[in-house]
Amino acid sequence: MQNPATNIPFAEKIAKELSKHNDIRPDYYYWLNQRDNPKVLDYLTAENHYREAAMKHTEPLQEKLFHEIKSRIKQDDSSVPYYKNGYWYYVRFEQDKEHPVYCRKKGSLENPEEILLNVNELASTYDYYKAGGLNVSPDNTWLAFGEDTLSRRIYNIRFKNLESGQILETQLEYTTGSIAWAADSKTVFYTIKDSSLRASKVFRHTLGSDPKEDTEVFHETDTTFNCTAYSTKSESFIMIASFSSVSNEFRFLDATNPEGEFRLIQERERSLEYAVAHFENHWYIRTNKDDATNFKLMRAPLEQPGKENWTDVVPHRKDVYLEGLEIFRDFLVLEERSNGLSKIRITRWDNSEDHYLQFSEETYTAGIGTNPDFNSTTLRYGYSSLTTPASVFDYNMNTRTQTLMKQQEVVGGHNPEDYQAERIWAKATDGKRIPVSLVYKKSLRNVKGNPLLLYGYGSYGITVDPGFSSTRLSLLDRGFIFAIAHIRGGQYLGREWYDDGK
Repeated sequence: MQNPATNIPFAEKIAKELSKHNDIRPDYYYWLNQRDNPKVLDYLTAENHYREAAMKHTEPLQEKLFHEIKSRIKQDDSSVPYYKNGYWYYVRFEQDKEHPVYCRKKGSLENPEEILLNVNELASTYDYYKAGGLNVSPDNTWLAFGEDTLSRRIYNIRFKNLESGQILETQLEYTTGSIAWAADSKTVFYTIKDSSLRASKVFRHTLGSDPKEDTEVFHETDTTFNCTAYSTKSESFIMIASFSSVSNEFRFLDATNPEGEFRLIQERERSLEYAVAHFENHWYIRTNKDDATNFKLMRAPLEQPGKENWTDVVPHRKDVYLEGLEIFRDFLVLEERSNGLSKIRITRWDNSEDHYLQFSEETYTAGIGTNPDFNSTTLRYGYSSLTTPASVFDYNMNTRTQTLMKQQEVVGGHNPEDYQAERIWAKATDGKRIPVSLVYKKSLRNVKGNPLLLYGYGSYGITVDPGFSSTRLSLLDRGFIFAIAHIRGGQYLGREWYDDGK
């Protein structure tokens, strides 16, 4: 076989001067962005041939790894059912089928299954198909869902009558795929994308009407912002959120008055970030107001929502990052992060109780799950670590007891005790200590060293948490150490950790 190293393709260097910020720099490979240039196509073809030749000897290993990884995945799986408005909802996958089947059961899990949407059937005539944004009407009779058949994240929204099974011919085109139902179960609010795929306008549609007659209720004219429409957990209000990287703006409408006017909560201000949740007569607001770098929780009266009326509920803490919240009738649940570790805090509204869920592993990830039932005293949350498969727990907030509802099954078996997860700290060149989560197989740890796969991502404030991967076992079982460097740019150590990465 010819040595692929002797046929390495080299792109021709053709200087092009680029000017930006009064600075001129040469780009020798600018010409490669000419997609229709035969020289570019020839070069890409040569690169592909080189890659194929260089990797040829690994094909048996590739085949082995593919079947090994696939063999660990349970093909006929299902989610843990959750309760909402009289029904138990869940998703299941069938053997050798690519797409999910969305289902529900009325009142009890012992009752007959009702298939809301079998995506395998819908996808059968398309080369690409993705369904998303499933949303059942308040009266339980209509299902709205989005379908993308182009792989461009452009969805057409469709409506299915859950009593007759009929899917209406009417479609709402060029949307984000999600809607918000008004209380009448016939009016929906949806967001469309412009030619640059920016979510820019919110429309109101009535079932049975011509979409051409839909009413525009909001237009986000600032091209640095996107917008979306959604319902509060209480289903009392329709919300329109406008958001950019440095500020937000929210509007609200009584869900029983879908033709009314949206009202502003707080006008956008640069560097003022906030998000709102509804409870009784107040808005609860997670915000960085008053230089709360790690965010704090405030509240304002429903009818006087401007920032001049915001008062502290959970004050800012320099060492605790407030990530999110979930509101129940009797409890306020907070997602926090302290020293990089996920925390879940539960407080009674009357402040008579305040406690944290306890997690024992050195490095892990935990977060609030699907909790649509406002009246519930059970919190559903998820937990995972580098050694523990993804797990779903139901936690009784009254008795402080919990039940493991489901843990990701690793076909063929997995013993967490065979592996060791640790968190260490590495010093950066500027002296900052960088947390690193790592995992390895105990029996293959070599004092002389092991091969290491190090992963790091730090951008857009995205935090890479140390969760489980059955695919990763193929590395660990071959003696690798896998490590995640929680570098700046994410928010592992709070909002300043993100800001320091800019």
